[in-house]
Amino acid sequence: MTKNQPQTITTEKQNDEAIALAQDLEHRINRTPEEETLLQLLVTLIEKFEENHYPIPKGTGNSMLLHLMEARSLKPEALIEIIGSKEAVLEIIEKKRNISNFQAKALSNFFQVDINLFL
Repeated sequence: MTKNQPQTITTEKQNDEAIALAQDLEHRINRTPEEETLLQLLVTLIEKFEENHYPIPKGTGNSMLLHLMEARSLKPEALIEIIGSKEAVLEIIEKKRNISNFQAKALSNFFQVDINLFL
């Protein structure tokens, strides 16, 4: 373990090395308690580095709606009764209009997801 002293990851090379070591540890069948601790620490350090260097952009309510529609193979017509009109559905899908609080509530009930996904 002294060979692999964990430290803050600041470069791509360090990140790649930490990932390789974590993968090696992860595939060991009988990890020692020290190896388990090292693996957990490496995962935390890798996640911190990647959160800072590869941020995931926050989606919009409109993009979440499109994703849910695609995942369920829904056409815009399926949402007319939920959103209110065909024009409103198309404007939301085309990102010309934001989803209102009322529409977000209706969509969250329809898709059985948290309302905040649409807000």
